[in-house]
Amino acid sequence: MQEDSSHSPSYTVPCDDFVHVVEFSPFSSGTPASLLAYGGNQYVVVGTCLFQEEDVEVEGVEFNVLRAFHHELRVDALAWSPESRLDRIPTIRLCTAAADRKLRLLTSDLQDRHEVKVMEGHTSYINHLVFEPMEGKQIASVSDDHTCRVWDLDGNESATFRLQSPGISVCWHPKEVFKLMVAEKKGTIRFYDMVTQQAILSLESEPLMSADWCLTNTIKVGGVSGSDWLIWDITRSSYPQEKRPAHIDKARLFRWSRANENLFATTGCPGKINTQLIIHHLGHPQPVAIGSVTVGSGLSWHRTLPLCVVGGDRKLCFWMTEM
Repeated sequence: MQEDSSHSPSYTVPCDDFVHVVEFSPFSSGTPASLLAYGGNQYVVVGTCLFQEEDVEVEGVEFNVLRAFHHELRVDALAWSPESRLDRIPTIRLCTAAADRKLRLLTSDLQDRHEVKVMEGHTSYINHLVFEPMEGKQIASVSDDHTCRVWDLDGNESATFRLQSPGISVCWHPKEVFKLMVAEKKGTIRFYDMVTQQAILSLESEPLMSADWCLTNTIKVGGVSGSDWLIWDITRSSYPQEKRPAHIDKARLFRWSRANENLFATTGCPGKINTQLIIHHLGHPQPVAIGSVTVGSGLSWHRTLPLCVVGGDRKLCFWMTEM
C-alpha cells in the first residue's frame, strides 16, 4: 500500500499514440522473440519483443513492429490466436473488441493478405475475449449484455451462456478445451462444460472488477474486488482462501504470471494521473514490486519470463521481477 516505494519500469518502448490495451501472445511464435500487440484509438500494432534476459546481444528490449492494422474505433480488448506464428508461413491472427459492440477478427500473412472479419451479436459493451487455446477455431467473449458468447471464425455463435450480471472476464483451460471460466461483475465465477453447455462449478465473492484463471495450476483463481485481491483454491471452497488489500483506490485488473504460479499482478483504477501496478508473490507478505504508469491501461505477462507490461501515454512499460 506504500506510495513512495515505486519502482521505475525495467524497460520502456515508445508508441505513436495512447495505449488502451496490450497483450503478449501466450503462445510460442516459433522464434526466440515473443509476439505482442497493443491497441490505441484507431489502430492495432503487432510486433515482436526480445529482452536482454533472453539474448545477451540485446540491450534492454528490442521491439520490432511487424504491422499496424487500421481499426475504425478505439480498441477496448484484444486476444491472440494460437495460429499466430512467425516460423514457416508467417501468420498473425488476433481478435479485438470495440465500443460498437462488435468483434473484429484480424488475419495477416504480413505480406499481401490482410483480412478483417466483423462479428456481431453482443448488444452492449464487450469486456474481455479469449481464443480456444489448442487450435484457435473458437472465440469466447463476455459483455455487459449479461452473456458469454462462443463464436466460430466465420462469426457464427456456437453457444450463448446467460449470465446474471455483466461478464467481466473469460478464460479457457489450456489443455481441457471443453472447460471455460466466466466471471461476473456481481461476484460469481462459473466453470462451464462446453460439451453439455452446463455450469460444473461456481465460486462466490463480493462484486468483481477482474478475474483470472492460473493456467500453470488450474486449481487457482484470482481476482480483484474493491481495493482487495482475492485468491480461490477451487478444490477447497467456493469462497476465497486469501483476501488482502492492495490498492489505495479501487483495483482494476488481476493477471497471473505465466512463468510462475505464485506470481501475479494487479493494477489500480486509472487515477487522475497515475495508475498503480503491484506485483505480488504468494510466499511474500509484501509486494515484490510497485510501479506506476501515467494513465496506464492494460496488463499482460510474458509467456516465459517473470515480466509484465502495462500500456500508457505513448509508451509501453515493462517490469521484470527477480524470482
